[in-house]
Amino acid sequence: MTEQSATATSDADVGSPAPATIQPIGTLLRGLLWAGITVAIFSGWFVVTRHGMARHMHLWDVMALRFGGGALLLLPALLLPGRRLPAKAWAEGLLLAALWGAPFVYLVALGLQLTSVAHVSSTTPPLMPVFAGLIGWWLLREKPGLSKLAGYGAIILGIVTLHISLGQAHGWPGPEGVLVLVVGSLLWAIYTLRFRNSGLSAIQAAALICFWSALLFLPIYLLSGRSQLATVPAGELALQTVYQAGLVSAVAIVTFNRAVTLLGAGAAAAIIALIPVTASLLAIPFLGEAPGLVDGAAIAVIALGVVLAARPGR
Repeated sequence: MTEQSATATSDADVGSPAPATIQPIGTLLRGLLWAGITVAIFSGWFVVTRHGMARHMHLWDVMALRFGGGALLLLPALLLPGRRLPAKAWAEGLLLAALWGAPFVYLVALGLQLTSVAHVSSTTPPLMPVFAGLIGWWLLREKPGLSKLAGYGAIILGIVTLHISLGQAHGWPGPEGVLVLVVGSLLWAIYTLRFRNSGLSAIQAAALICFWSALLFLPIYLLSGRSQLATVPAGELALQTVYQAGLVSAVAIVTFNRAVTLLGAGAAAAIIALIPVTASLLAIPFLGEAPGLVDGAAIAVIALGVVLAARPGR
């Protein structure tokens, strides 16, 4: 069975009218492995990005490293002899880049500036399956069952509780900070649903996202004179380059795409629910942002809600 056929029969296809089917154990384990790698990298990404921007870098620098370096690393996947992509694939890649490329990274990085790692990691990733489910309901007429609706409610309850708790303890983030995180989550949800029907492989989609984002963003970045990379200490620059270009662009985008292909959009989103937990834990030693008891409980409710919302079937 090919990956494309596995995609078509996935039991967690958000919005698909087909009944759930049982996946082969090998496919399930591989999908969980790819999703686990994605969670680990993205959890660290929030912390590493916030760390860089809090000290030496502007969010424009983060985007330049991520997509400039990622494009260089992944370009061979687009130029392999005998595997040249048709024009339709390049156009599809442009759409995917608009959803999960430079605009998404800009929104998340801006959200990190305006709020905190806890706010970002507990808003953007867990809201994604809610949006995916609602889009499926609206466009595909796939009404979610009680379990999924309960999951959506738990996610929203956890997010509201977390924002209230964090606001009381550390000050209230401006509405613009929350808005950019919500919009970023919406873009991620649309990307997740779109990728499954794009006809592109995991690495092709990742390469096209980096290529188009670099092509459209880097000229503006270089001509604007906003670069601060020359003033960044060598150690910090090396860390950011390896993480942004290597781990996130060249690895995490690919592993997430593989997880969606093998598990389906809903199940992959369920694993992504671990991001707020791991990112908040990483923020304790690296950023000094320790969640309190209420914050921790809210994060746990969010994770539980995503698991319920992303369960196969109705």
